[in-house]
Amino acid sequence: MIVADSGVVPSDSGPGWEGHLPGTAAFRRVIVALFAAGVAAFCQLYATQSMLPAMAREFEISEARAALSVSAATAGLACAVLPWSAVADRLGRRTTLLAALTASVVIGVGVCLAPDYSWLLVARFAQGAAIAGVPATAMAYLSEELSRSAVAVAAGLFVAGNTVGGLSGRLLAGPIGELVSWRLGVGAVTVLAAVATLVCLRAAPRPRGFLPASRADADPGLSFVGRLGAVVRDRRLLALYGQAFLLMGGFVAVYNYLGFRLEDRPLNVPPELTAFIFVTYLAGTWSSSRAGRTVRRFGRLRTLLGGTAVMAAGLLLTLVGWLPAIVVGMLLLTAGFFVAHSVATGWISAFAPQGRAQATSLYNLGYYGGSSLFGWAVGLLFAPFGWPGVVAAVGALALTAAAWAAHTLRGQPGAGRERRDADRR
Repeated sequence: MIVADSGVVPSDSGPGWEGHLPGTAAFRRVIVALFAAGVAAFCQLYATQSMLPAMAREFEISEARAALSVSAATAGLACAVLPWSAVADRLGRRTTLLAALTASVVIGVGVCLAPDYSWLLVARFAQGAAIAGVPATAMAYLSEELSRSAVAVAAGLFVAGNTVGGLSGRLLAGPIGELVSWRLGVGAVTVLAAVATLVCLRAAPRPRGFLPASRADADPGLSFVGRLGAVVRDRRLLALYGQAFLLMGGFVAVYNYLGFRLEDRPLNVPPELTAFIFVTYLAGTWSSSRAGRTVRRFGRLRTLLGGTAVMAAGLLLTLVGWLPAIVVGMLLLTAGFFVAHSVATGWISAFAPQGRAQATSLYNLGYYGGSSLFGWAVGLLFAPFGWPGVVAAVGALALTAAAWAAHTLRGQPGAGRERRDADRR
């Protein structure tokens, strides 16, 4: 049974709590719990992406309409992140994570039983809304429970869990969906998510850094509305939300329509094998787990812009009509994107010390709003212009994101190199 986090804050917790230190058992439990939460959430969120060609054939729909099965889930997530952050302020981060994961697994069963495509889209929207509780609270949970010096590295490991979840969901669902049926593909992913949810429940330690909203609201400046207003007006945070909106939108669009390109001439990759292109997601697992170290050496802004540049280079390489070149391009695109995402996610807490949950939720609103919008809209260019149309659109999104970051975030805290002793403070 899931119970609310205790409103009683121990004497060594709350605002004065400095967080679990790396190397401690509690630190490892937090990392394992958040890694498992990322797996459970993201294996479900993108489960249908590797089955889009199969679903397009079965339901006799266009590529862009098939991609709505992904966009519906990410749209539900985008709509629900702010409400979930309000819930997390009341019930606590751990309780919110577990409630969201449990609901998503239950709805996943409903996705498998959807009688037609319209009902499938409704169920996917609801599932995305349930999953929203994970990204809405995960970074706030890390910031409250871990020491300040460990948050950047932990954020990268959480994103690595997201990539493992996204990869495992696609690799499970894709071949099963092509060889048997999409329903069994989604069902297998739902079972994986249930197991990961149990791991999260078992590993997550009792929260010590959480301050219930009932106490925070005693100060009007710390109310939910007050915190939300502060993180909406900050132009530095707006730039980070913009990175999420533009880069994630382009990234998802590439993966949404790549399967259609691989199955088409001249590549003619067999449908049951196209899902294995998602193995390139491992590049994101690797790069996101190392993003924190790169930030310490080069600073956040250089790392963010460098990740975007690598993403753009990989995108251009996918124009080559040779499968090995496309695989290398996808490795670079994925690695670069997750470096940029890890940096932007970890930078949120520096600009929103009193509104982390709200700032994180707005970041995720941009992240999944971009996924929903561009993951579908770029497909409208695929039919008339083919793959070059996709590359041109995504390249424009990446260039806009880089220009926005360079203009707004230069000279901000953490933008340049950080001294190691500053990280320890």
